[in-house]
Amino acid sequence: MKKYILLTALIFAVSLKAQKISNDDRAAILNVLEQQRICWNNGDLAGYMKGYWKSDSTRFIGKSGINYGWNATFESYKKGYPNKETMGTLIFKVISLESLNKNSVFMIGKWDLDRKEKAGGYFTLIWEKINGEWFITTDHSS
Repeated sequence: MKKYILLTALIFAVSLKAQKISNDDRAAILNVLEQQRICWNNGDLAGYMKGYWKSDSTRFIGKSGINYGWNATFESYKKGYPNKETMGTLIFKVISLESLNKNSVFMIGKWDLDRKEKAGGYFTLIWEKINGEWFITTDHSS
């Protein structure tokens, strides 16, 4: 009986991991990310922020700690990247994109800034489908 319960739990866990994101949702999420990249490279932080859920529940975790809320995240970006020169040219590389459930997706990727003082790192994002649109609700970038 214990083996049966263990086997059932294992099959259940594997089936959860095996959830696939639909091609339409994948394309929509990657489109939002691409629009963010374009806005960033045009020096348009307000446009870049359209990829984040405009809510007090949005979280951004970076080297300075956690910002709670869309406004705090936007203010942090404006402070850290006050002009086009500091923003540089942004490049994203998506490493993985996995469905957590039908309305939540987990993304791992790499970012690079091509500028005088090059910068880069990795990010993990939680995307949520809210009113039919995909938004970043949690961003951990390092």
